[in-house]
Amino acid sequence: MTRSAAIALILLAFSAPGALAAEVLMHDEKSNPESIAVAPDGSVFTGSLSSPFIYKANKGAAPSALFVDGTAEGPGTTYLGQFVDAASNTLWACQVTPVAGSTPTKRHSFARAFDIATGKEKMRWSFPGEDSICNDFAMGPDKALYMTDTAAGRVYRLAPGAQSAELFAEARQLQGADGIAFLGNTLYVNNIFFSKLYRIPVDAAGKAGAPVDIWMDAPVNGPDGMRGAGDRLLLVEGKTGRILSLTIVGDTAHVTPIKDGLKTPTGVWAAGDTLWISERATGKAISIPLPK
Repeated sequence: MTRSAAIALILLAFSAPGALAAEVLMHDEKSNPESIAVAPDGSVFTGSLSSPFIYKANKGAAPSALFVDGTAEGPGTTYLGQFVDAASNTLWACQVTPVAGSTPTKRHSFARAFDIATGKEKMRWSFPGEDSICNDFAMGPDKALYMTDTAAGRVYRLAPGAQSAELFAEARQLQGADGIAFLGNTLYVNNIFFSKLYRIPVDAAGKAGAPVDIWMDAPVNGPDGMRGAGDRLLLVEGKTGRILSLTIVGDTAHVTPIKDGLKTPTGVWAAGDTLWISERATGKAISIPLPK
């Protein structure tokens, strides 16, 4: 093989979908990144399933730095879903804290908002109920923030400028609600317990109806983080280490794997032509070119 041919093959490998573009160690190998969000300036945020911290990696920085310290929030506090609202320069984060002395363990959750530049808290909203797990967020076309409660089987809606959210949807099918995302005006929620994907219909008055089962044309095991990207959903399959692209026509989803071999991925975020992935087992945020 000539030298020029070898160089061409190398360049082709790094331009192919799934090729590794960059990786950032989020504090250390045991930081257990849970969910991921990327700001317009390239800053990468992850929560932590093993500690009361949120980490931020400025563009080009490795490893990351501590962004939020939740030590004072109580023993066992962790941070799950992370979501950047670029319009308001805000990072939204799901905070989950075990209720002291509860058997079996119950948890209390907050949706917390932080200034992206300073880390200063802007607001927090307490989830209702004796047991709640704030899991993730999505921004609707109405500019409201929608959030899942895995334990209670609910979706809440925080209207623009509001200080308190309202119950938007509650159903048996949402017990285990995890990832949440919009495609256009349509809201989708996945279920990590039952490996399901649902569409949440909304009537003319803005009221949510019963979840509609989306038939996926290939098996999906343990769906986790999920984001909309153009005309498709990007979905984490944590149990098998895959990232999937879902193209939905009617109530059928065509499933296309776009990355495999990951070690317990938890979240995805499309930033321009780059796809960022949080990888719990390695403590890293990694990126690949976003497949077309």
